[in-house]
Amino acid sequence: MVDVTALGARVASSAVVPLVRRLFVRDGPGAGLVDRPVRISALVSFRGEKRNVTPEDVDRIAGELVRRALTSAGPGEEPVDAAEAAAVKDALARTLARLGEITVEDYEAVGLGPERFARELGAGVPLAPYGLGEGGTLLYERLLHTASLHILNFLTQRSTYVARQQTVQTQQLARLVRAVDVLLERLPSQSAEDAGFEERYADHVAARHGTLTIYGLDAGTREWPLDTAYLSLEATRPQHGRQAPAGAGPLRVSAEQVLAGHDQVFLRGVAGSGKTTLVQWLAVTAASRVYDHGLTHLIGRVPFVLPMRRIVRPGAELPLPGDFLRAVGAPVAGEQPPGWAERVLRARRGVLLIDGIDEIADDRRATVRRWLRELVRTFPGNLWLVTSRPSAVPQDWLAAEGFHELDLARMGRTEVDTFIRRWHRAAGAEEAVGEALRRSVRTTTELNRLATNPLMCGMLCALHRDRRGFLPQDRRSLYEAALTMLLERRDRERELHAPAGTALSYATQVQLLQKLAWWLIRNGRAELDRSEALQIIGRARPALNLAGVGDEEVYVALLLRSGLLREPAEGRVDFLHRTFQDYLGSRLAVQEMDFDLLVDHADRDEWEDVILLALAHARPKEAEHMLRRLTEPGTPRGSLLAAAGLHYTAEVEPWVRERVERGLAAHVPPNDLAAAQEVARAGGDLVLG
Repeated sequence: MVDVTALGARVASSAVVPLVRRLFVRDGPGAGLVDRPVRISALVSFRGEKRNVTPEDVDRIAGELVRRALTSAGPGEEPVDAAEAAAVKDALARTLARLGEITVEDYEAVGLGPERFARELGAGVPLAPYGLGEGGTLLYERLLHTASLHILNFLTQRSTYVARQQTVQTQQLARLVRAVDVLLERLPSQSAEDAGFEERYADHVAARHGTLTIYGLDAGTREWPLDTAYLSLEATRPQHGRQAPAGAGPLRVSAEQVLAGHDQVFLRGVAGSGKTTLVQWLAVTAASRVYDHGLTHLIGRVPFVLPMRRIVRPGAELPLPGDFLRAVGAPVAGEQPPGWAERVLRARRGVLLIDGIDEIADDRRATVRRWLRELVRTFPGNLWLVTSRPSAVPQDWLAAEGFHELDLARMGRTEVDTFIRRWHRAAGAEEAVGEALRRSVRTTTELNRLATNPLMCGMLCALHRDRRGFLPQDRRSLYEAALTMLLERRDRERELHAPAGTALSYATQVQLLQKLAWWLIRNGRAELDRSEALQIIGRARPALNLAGVGDEEVYVALLLRSGLLREPAEGRVDFLHRTFQDYLGSRLAVQEMDFDLLVDHADRDEWEDVILLALAHARPKEAEHMLRRLTEPGTPRGSLLAAAGLHYTAEVEPWVRERVERGLAAHVPPNDLAAAQEVARAGGDLVLG
């Protein structure tokens, strides 16, 4: 059985347009050049002096629309029997005849839009006399909506006055007509079971991914609707790599359009640059049943959001399509019809959003690449977006699999201004406060260097409000201040208290979070099992004067009060953002004097920020030791990290600085493609510090 609610939209414009045109008189030369609105009733072909269509013809037009809709359902899948189909035809014919009775003008009708215009036409036609059941009523409503869409689009085409005066509506109608045709091409005839599940799954995607966590807002306003919070950024083509510029598309493109030009995209972006937010936006947009957004490549698609940290588990196989929903903990996974995901991908309707290659261990990335290669080859024609931090994998890592590489650009002045305005509006702050911050970011070099992505901008907004305009001027101080705000001030200022016996001081929370973060970093993990977190807490409790409190109580208090941890799935815990994990882990590494361990991992991309932040935490002699080791002969990656690290160290002996600069000079400018790729991997902090 076909989903009846989609039948009206399943009649292509090539079938509807000729029928709609027959309802109106054929204009002579220049008729469309009128400079005023015209009543629709004066344009119809079945009334008045120019009548050339009889009521019987209108009846036949309605019958043809019904027939086309039923035919599109496929043989043996008609949702209504012949008698009810005849009743739908009669009701639709009477409704179309109302075009000759209503007093609405063409200009006004276009302004109403298809749905309201359909209601206007149907208002004078009670359906009770036609005896329509539920299926017949739905079929009638969808056909009326489809006819109304094409009638209004026809009116914009016949009158230059309407098109000129209703520019936005005219463009929107054209997009809707195009969207319906794309949907028909892309959406196969489905069983009622598949169609019903797909609708429930779309609702699930909208619910799970339809909000953003905005850092620094009070708990009640931290979750912000995606359609309000989403900020359009730009993606750029990388300067290095073997992909030839010919045919590679424009140098810059809006991020949400990255899949419009290429079916397979590998997108790099620094921590907090908006990669996951883009994934959420693409998923929600693809799942929505609103087709006037102009992104025709997402119409009729089914999104699969696959965070690497969730689906790559030690000792576990990577999921096949039928296991995607279960692997990410989707509560609707148990309702999935057998073979549904494979049918979606075979129909080339999937949008596969693989987020966070950098969040899995090095030794699993080759496995993930083979997994991707097999999926792409087995299910061609779908859309694929893979995201990662810039340095996680080499340039052209997925080029052999047909992926085009793009970089998520840093926010420009316009994007920063827009973000700050929206943040302060959501926080209920005075407009003058936001304006003061925008002015500071524009005029202060250090703040301008920090305000490069949504995460950093969110921190700046929160701290600017919290500290009454006094802002940190470097990355380490910014994180430290944000940590203090999140851990120490939030509960105190909102007068929230943990249950007796589980109140954790700021210092205690920091120590525990550091231990969790450093364990994750050392073990190359993005998540802990709850049992692992409890073991870490249990070992730390005696030294933190928490001997009288149970591991579980401490864990729950830390999870609920810190604002930095979350449970993405039952029994698993991770940091809300990798940036906080790297910052806290680097603090403990310095406290534990694990400098050689840090340097020994300089060739590991996921350790890059940890090493740089450790340099920021280290005392001068400790930083000097790290910089000397990073610049040892034969360590080009270390030399580049050391050069970036000069921005983080508070005090450096001149001879150490000279050594670092000599090491940098040996690699910049690069001499060949391999060296250029190595510089590109470390280049973000060489530029941004």
